Amino acid sequence: MIITKMMHSDAGHGWLAVKTKELVELGIADKITPYSFYKGKTTYLEEDCDATTYVKAHEALGNTVQIKEGKNWETCPVRYFKRYEAPQPVVVPQAAIESAFEGQMFEDVDQETLDKEFA
Repeated sequence: MIITKMMHSDAGHGWLAVKTKELVELGIADKITPYSFYKGKTTYLEEDCDATTYVKAHEALGNTVQIKEGKNWETCPVRYFKRYEAPQPVVVPQAAIESAFEGQMFEDVDQETLDKEFA
């Protein structure tokens, strides 16, 4: 599959515009650096490292990323967007899990019993 993305740039740098959810779907959201930016549902990947990470993730799936050059700004507005922050994993304490399922735990069942019930 060919995927077309837009590169936004100025004299100093460039950023590849991608949907933030794609980073999660590709499993690379935690590999993107703070040199990338975001606004709304779009992440602007820094051209040297982060855009390469994105392209390689697609190539691993057999896709080709086609990059179109957008306007070359004197100062690209992307520089004023919020810096990208990788999503942090959610940690749920074991006690919270146990209390949520209190009184609903399954009894230990041996393999022989399972084999009989699901045969």
